[in-house]
This record gives sequence, C-alpha cells and structure tokens, in this order.
Amino acid sequence: MIITVDKSILRIIPCFYVIALTMDVTVRDSEGMQDIISQYEQKIAEEYSLEEVLNIPLIKEARDGYKKFGKDPSRYRLAVESLYRRIVKNNPLYRINNVVDAGNLLSLDTQRSVAVLDYEKIQGDITIRLGRSTDEYYGIGRGLLNVSHIPVYEDEVGPFGSTTSDTLRTSITDSTSKILLFIICFSETFLDEHKQLAIDLFTKYAQGKNIKELDVKRTSIEG
Repeated sequence: MIITVDKSILRIIPCFYVIALTMDVTVRDSEGMQDIISQYEQKIAEEYSLEEVLNIPLIKEARDGYKKFGKDPSRYRLAVESLYRRIVKNNPLYRINNVVDAGNLLSLDTQRSVAVLDYEKIQGDITIRLGRSTDEYYGIGRGLLNVSHIPVYEDEVGPFGSTTSDTLRTSITDSTSKILLFIICFSETFLDEHKQLAIDLFTKYAQGKNIKELDVKRTSIEG
C-alpha cells in the first residue's frame, strides 16, 4: 500500500503531515475503558468552554488550515473539534467498541483528527487530496456530505474518509482484525510524541500487535 499526500494540499499547506500506522487488533466492547473515557470527559468539560475549544492551539491551526483550503470550519467541523464540542456541551461520547473508542481517546489527547479504518476494506493505494464538488461522499450518520476543499482519503474505489467525517465503507466492525490509523497534522509539531501515544493507547486498549509505521509520500509541489 502506497500512501501519498497530493500537491492540491501541499501547495496550500506545505507542513501538512499524516502519521500512518497499521496494526492487528482485537475488537470487543469498551466496558474496560469506561473509567478512562469518563476521566477524559470530566477533564475536558471542566477545562474548556465552547469558545475556548476554538483556541486550542492544534485545533486552531487545523481550523486555520480549513480556511486556507476555502472551507468554513464552523460549518464543516474537524472531527476532533466535534468531539471536544460534544463533551463541553455535557454530552457523553458514544461508546462504540474498544478500537473506535481508543481512536477517540487518541484524538482528544493529541487534539488532532484521527481516522481508524478497516485495513481490509481499502482497495489499492491511497491518495490524500482536497475533496472536489463532484465527490459523492456519505459521512457516518450525516448522509451526503460536501467534502470539497477538505482533505479526503481516496483508494481505487473512491473517497473513504476525511478530516471531518468517516464513511461506513471502511468503518470498524466486529469482524475487523487489522486497522489503518491516520493522525492528521497541520504542522510538524509533536509527530514523534503523537505516534508513540497512538502505539501506547492501541496496545493497551485494542491489543494492538504487529504495529508498523507506513511511509507517507509527499507529491512535489513544483510545476
């Protein structure tokens, strides 16, 4: 699998990076994660207001990135911002399963959008590019979504993920045994720290094994 960040993104934000990991996981309910999830929820609810969420440095830089792409980040919110806003509004996070919930904890901890994808449902190589108005994209629980001018992840079939919403096609199910994990970074800060945090969280809560970092190629912006 070759993963490439397209020049449609890099021409606008040259410091756009993606941490990509693959690993074997064991999907189960998230009963054993209730305490840690509740701790995250309580800490965030106590620490931030809705207005303050917008100024969390890594969320702000991603929102600024959306603006540079030509997308209103208040209409098409980053996935990480949506998680924070939900908690600050005193709504608990959905408990899905240990793999999805570990991804949510990772997003809350890194303050970056995270994608947890079923590796076996992805066909061929992946291009991370800016969405187009012609893309037909159905977000989980959101229906048809306008993904033009936001980063989308595309395989041989078409777009299967974005920094705003995932799709059902590559979602985690009880039969998932291997995942592809993306951490979307709008700067070069904390790349090593956030990669290690992902490894630690998924090893502990998703029984992550055979963890490998994939090289993410960057298309030349010249020409």
